[in-house]
Amino acid sequence: MAQTFDICIRGTGIVGRTLALLLARERLKVALVPAPVPTGTASADVRAYALNTASRQLLESLRSWPDAEHATAVQRMQVLGDQGGAVVFDAAPQAVEALAWIVDVPALEARLAEAVRFQPLVEVVNAPVSAPLTVVCEGRASSTRAEFGVNFQVTPYPQHAIATRIRCEHPHGQVARQWFLPNGILAFLPLEGPQGNSAAVVWSVLQEQVAPLMALSPEEFAQALQTASQQALGTLTLCADRAAWPLQLAKADRWSGAGPAEGKSPRSWVLAGDAAHNVHPLAGQGLNLGLADVQALAEVLRTRDYWRSVADLRLLRRYERERKTALVTMGLATDGLQQLFARQEAPWQALRNWGMKGFERSGPLKDFVARRAMGMH
Repeated sequence: MAQTFDICIRGTGIVGRTLALLLARERLKVALVPAPVPTGTASADVRAYALNTASRQLLESLRSWPDAEHATAVQRMQVLGDQGGAVVFDAAPQAVEALAWIVDVPALEARLAEAVRFQPLVEVVNAPVSAPLTVVCEGRASSTRAEFGVNFQVTPYPQHAIATRIRCEHPHGQVARQWFLPNGILAFLPLEGPQGNSAAVVWSVLQEQVAPLMALSPEEFAQALQTASQQALGTLTLCADRAAWPLQLAKADRWSGAGPAEGKSPRSWVLAGDAAHNVHPLAGQGLNLGLADVQALAEVLRTRDYWRSVADLRLLRRYERERKTALVTMGLATDGLQQLFARQEAPWQALRNWGMKGFERSGPLKDFVARRAMGMH
């Protein structure tokens, strides 16, 4: 007898696997389809994500949170402008364990893959299968999104992100550091636990700077990082390959719908994660948004009336409205900051650094922003 599924998830990344585990917890039978492997990827995965309290609680509930050595607690965040402006966030005044955790992507993916392997209601299949509901979690380059006739509205930034890993002369002290510089936005994210002295690097630079920076030797690139970071962590050494990708602000016009798929009878579909939206990485909220998507979708399906199918468009549109509303604030904030710090004229430099100094002294407003970024409402 042919296997039947309640839901087919396209994409086996962090967002797709997390959703599969959430749905299986509700006794739904899930097919999980790997997305096509992108070409031109680095030989080693150098990605690291800043996950907030809400994301950690979600992953812990699925027993998929990485070991401590792969999830470094951030006790302080330092954001430095280009004319003395600075903002500092500390965990202690917020009475929280950490502001965020810098999570090693390969370690998190391995924990999720292990959890999926031991979940009998989730089956990894080689090709899409017929199911009442298809959830697209294939990332920004999703082919299924186009297959369902969804318009993905992309606003490219004149920037690329360059990511790598570094070994530092001085310990990071559980501090995440970010510099808004005339030539881009540089972030050092602490790795390897409280006593570690390595960091994940994300450097957003102008498109024309990418090729020259990628052409530098490891020693030359480390020196460029050392100069840009004002030697905050001493002498730096590259310990991984470099990867680069274009940055964009993007959003699908529709996140849910129904229509024929692959010549079969009409089925409902919904988008989640980067397949639905992209934001600038300067706030480190991309994966947090994706995990919030699947948590909201799973909750909508969990609390549905007993007589409603998981493919009920009313349910899917409720999810779409909720998550589009949540995305508006974050999208406006990240895009506004990117636009503000991209301007190099003196009046704009003075304005943004004056704004950073004022925000640092704002008290309740600063606390509110910090708690929102941590996923605490």
